[in-house]
Amino acid sequence: MKTFCGRANPTTGSMEWLEEGEDYDYHQEIARSRYADMLHDKDRNVKYYQGIRAAVSRVKERGEKAIVLDIGTGTGLLSMMAASAGADFCYAIEVFKPMANAAVKIVEKNGFSDKIKVINKHSTEVTVGPDGDMQCRANILVTELFDTELIGEGALPTYEHAHKYLVQEGCEAVPHRATVYVQLVESKRMWSWKKLFPVHVEAEDGEKILVPPSEMENCPGVPSVCDIQLNQMPLSDFTTLSDVVAMFSVDFSRPVQSASTYYRVQLESVKSGKAQIVLSWWDIDMDPSGMINCTMAPYWVKPTSALQWRDHWMQCVYFLPNEEPVLQGEKLYLTACRDEYSVWYNLQKAREGENKADEEEHKADVRVESPVCRCRAHLLWNRARFGQLNDQNRTRQYVKSLRKVLKTDSVCLCISDGSLLPVLAHYLGAKQPSRIDLYHPHELWQALFKANHLEDKIKIIEVHPELLKSSHLEDKEISVLVGEPFFTTSLLPWHNLYFWYARTAVSTHLASNVTVLPQSASLHMMIVEFQDLWRIRSPCGICEGFDVQTMDDMIKDSLNFRESREAEPHPLWEYPCKSLSDPREVLTFDFTKTVPQHCLSTEGSVKLLRKGKSHGAVLWMEYHLAADVSISTGLMQMSNEKGNCEWNPHCKQAVYFFSSVIESEILSDPTAVTYAINFDTKTGEIAMDFKL
Repeated sequence: MKTFCGRANPTTGSMEWLEEGEDYDYHQEIARSRYADMLHDKDRNVKYYQGIRAAVSRVKERGEKAIVLDIGTGTGLLSMMAASAGADFCYAIEVFKPMANAAVKIVEKNGFSDKIKVINKHSTEVTVGPDGDMQCRANILVTELFDTELIGEGALPTYEHAHKYLVQEGCEAVPHRATVYVQLVESKRMWSWKKLFPVHVEAEDGEKILVPPSEMENCPGVPSVCDIQLNQMPLSDFTTLSDVVAMFSVDFSRPVQSASTYYRVQLESVKSGKAQIVLSWWDIDMDPSGMINCTMAPYWVKPTSALQWRDHWMQCVYFLPNEEPVLQGEKLYLTACRDEYSVWYNLQKAREGENKADEEEHKADVRVESPVCRCRAHLLWNRARFGQLNDQNRTRQYVKSLRKVLKTDSVCLCISDGSLLPVLAHYLGAKQPSRIDLYHPHELWQALFKANHLEDKIKIIEVHPELLKSSHLEDKEISVLVGEPFFTTSLLPWHNLYFWYARTAVSTHLASNVTVLPQSASLHMMIVEFQDLWRIRSPCGICEGFDVQTMDDMIKDSLNFRESREAEPHPLWEYPCKSLSDPREVLTFDFTKTVPQHCLSTEGSVKLLRKGKSHGAVLWMEYHLAADVSISTGLMQMSNEKGNCEWNPHCKQAVYFFSSVIESEILSDPTAVTYAINFDTKTGEIAMDFKL
């Protein structure tokens, strides 16, 4: 069966209808899955195996048959661990059909078909009884249903249902319990992911300051967690204001409640500062005694233990609704509220001389409703976008460039989503800049303009560039066309080339001597060795003694589902790598001209200058604002000796993983990687091919 899938092309802006086979979504899901990462997580696998062996032993010691229920079996790995540990029978539940099919093959290949039944259903649809999916209730519950936030993938309702209908009372559970830990910190860097800071602009008539409206200042934001590789956050970027404390625990061997609730702990601040952020992570005890423990704690919490790198479980950053000044030694109450799928936090100060009755009164103040964004900004700007808008250094580059091109009579049009460029242009002398902004509601801009007395100074044009009419511009020609460029729909670095297509669409409205800023863009590339990110695309083969090659083949097939492999977006500040080649400019895009009809192609080769494993190529864009001013969305700087890279923290870079890895030694004749890159101007897509 064929399906027509509609999608807005992020680069050209056009709506496209593509004919896809019914397995298209499956391939997308599998190709971008984290199964390989989980199978490479040695710490997780070893601890699960130890916990499963111990649970089977405890059941056998009681003289019972060991019947295992494995919810979310994936490859069937945990069920095979249970079967090889002596379990009498395992029911392995997997809702994702291609995965369930793979699990059947893997179980068969490893010789466990008589001990493991794979059930392709959601666990809430599984039936128990003589004619059911399961003959009887299980007495060992094994699951791996966790995400970085612990409960975001629906672990609580799944456990709640399993205890009611699928497992015996007093069953063994692996993991046995999970505990969520928190630490209160101050961090200008992380706080800049939630708030818009005042923007300072040096204008001819003195300094101008753009301030956020009160609606934005007082907005609690959204409850969605910010999950990051906290191990890449240097200690210099935050100040700890409390010790690490256990916030709450869930015992998986007993009935679990998924209904909304809250937990509260008392903290004492260890330093004076501004409480802004709650950092959080969890650990799981695989056994009741807590001897087999798997933790997500970041490097400063357990500095002596070796850290296991993983990408399927990271750490959480939560933003408090408002910044709270605290004094060293001050007593504080931190409240974690949760619903079935998410957690959010509130901080209150303990009142002087407070007793138990007061504490109960405090509890009555707790509101369990999830925070709702009232200012709209948190619904439109993601964390990285807030960080980008708050980057004063970046803003200075735009101010410097705009100052060179703007005159008092300039007719200025900005094409970028949620951009402050029109405000900067106004402060620098443009009479009434206009903006085309399709994704940002009037209310957001009206509040921002009102707070800064700019109500009648900037005009918002709510039409697609190709529908722009002279009347929108009061019959004036555009003398300065600007863009960051930034568009909400962009995933890969070159998707922001939509600016070029928009510039082409409005070309009849441009003055003959128009200034376009940026004047051009270039695509850059570098060959790298990743410290750890390679694991997410690396075949596993044998995992804890079990053959999972079927899964490797399945991922490989899905990655090759389109004839050409694709690049994928990753924020590389979280994923250290070293460069094995020099950075290379591979394509340029001239915004002073319209998009050409013909494709832009390049081919060549780059020499590998350092020892290492060539895991893939990283690609990024640079925008040339003026003769001497450029903005990079990728590489910021590189230390030449070791090749360590510093990446733009507000953008995702494109990573193209090579299908085979080459190890290069320094030779008198260095190894080279040849490349061919093609930008199809009709589709706005970039196809690439690399040969080692």
